[in-house]
Amino acid sequence: MATTTTPGSHMAAVKPCISSSRRTYTSGTANFGTNSEVGVWRRLKSSSHISATQPFFQSFKSGPTKSVKAVTRAMSGAAENSPLPGLPIDLRGKRAFIAGVADDHGYGWAIAKSLAAAGAEILVGTWVPALNIFESSLRRGKFDESRKLPDGSLMEITKVYPLDAVYDNPEDVPEDVKSNKRYLGSSNWTVKEVVESVKQDFGSIDILVHSLANGPEVTKPLLETSRYGYLAAISASSYSYVSLLKHFAPIINPGGASISLTYIASERIIPGYGGGMSSAKAALESDTRVLAFEAGRKHNVRVNTISAGPLRSRAAKAIGFIDMMIDYSSENAPLQKELSAEEVGNAAAFLSSPLASAITGTVLYVDNGLNAMGVGVDSPVFENLDIPKAAK
Repeated sequence: MATTTTPGSHMAAVKPCISSSRRTYTSGTANFGTNSEVGVWRRLKSSSHISATQPFFQSFKSGPTKSVKAVTRAMSGAAENSPLPGLPIDLRGKRAFIAGVADDHGYGWAIAKSLAAAGAEILVGTWVPALNIFESSLRRGKFDESRKLPDGSLMEITKVYPLDAVYDNPEDVPEDVKSNKRYLGSSNWTVKEVVESVKQDFGSIDILVHSLANGPEVTKPLLETSRYGYLAAISASSYSYVSLLKHFAPIINPGGASISLTYIASERIIPGYGGGMSSAKAALESDTRVLAFEAGRKHNVRVNTISAGPLRSRAAKAIGFIDMMIDYSSENAPLQKELSAEEVGNAAAFLSSPLASAITGTVLYVDNGLNAMGVGVDSPVFENLDIPKAAK
């Protein structure tokens, strides 16, 4: 299954107190300095200030009056050691499970980093065939550069769990998969078993992230997609989320959050994104709304999905035209820039935080605004129109 910062900001990473049989990768305090390379790591902190050309309260005598000018501006000058004022994304004391992290290139990895930077403890579920390579890369330091948080410390991954979210329980696993050499040496990797392991190890979680998808026939047009390919895409890319939330919900602390990743192909035609994958994303978005109601009423858990723009991840490259989609987005989106994984990660951190406590059942677009466009403005049809370009 393919897996698919400002002055004075300060977030502390929580150190886990539960031991793990796997290697722990430790980070310290995430301090967002002024020289951060990624501006979107900026911590939310605002304060309203009123200024005027005259004192706010004037004499009550009649006569000409001067207008009062109200100015609201973001402030970021607090001392590093002072209490966190304003509206910080503070996830200290929270624990997140991110399903679908198998390398350091995708949105799942970026979400894990943003949650860690906000103070959350990180657990990940990695597709079984990719587990050994992923853990080996972590141990050998191959991901150290991309593990860096804004203060230069390394993201901590408390534990890595083997996971294949296509299978709910051991009885669902076919014999040919059980005997497959890529699965040998791993155990307890079905959804039910992973949740049981997490419960035994940690008791509960606060945040669940679904960052996985697979369509074995994704390069085929829908008219050429087999029943097997179509149902496989639905199973791996949308029902896997239903299953994960179904099993995790009882151990998600009240007020917790669950997030998945979707794509604009759910509602717009994207030629080349085939094999039932557009249908799977449409199902995922529909399920998000239904699950928001059910999980909200039964478990007090919020459910949202992020519709992310194109990214040069390893999984996306399998589609074969990801570079063209990125170029198209850069030419036609309201914001003419390449989307970064960190921007999606930070949106996920917001949705996971108390700042989004009233947001559920929502599709949040993080795509530079491409979803709002009705036409591609780079078409020759519009060559005589004075269409503004982004300032260089």
